[in-house]
Amino acid sequence: MDIAANKVGEVILLAREIAQEMAGAEAEFDGLLEAMDEDERADLVALVWIGRGDFEPEEWDEALEAAAEEPLSTLLDSQHVADHLEAGLEL
Repeated sequence: MDIAANKVGEVILLAREIAQEMAGAEAEFDGLLEAMDEDERADLVALVWIGRGDFEPEEWDEALEAAAEEPLSTLLDSQHVADHLEAGLEL
């Protein structure tokens, strides 16, 4: 995984703040994602997919390959992105 766990943690916290409609959270979230490189973004999408059960943890390489083809908007479309990321990290 190319993304540091603390960056995933930041994404999780900001996603929760967005869900709580905290001022400025969405702009900070967008800025964090924009600052990431393509590999980090693909890692996030793959973690979301693993966390929600689309892929099994042992299918990481396949999830990552598919995530590299998927737009980052996939991550933002998930209402439960924080929960899925946490679950993905735990697996």
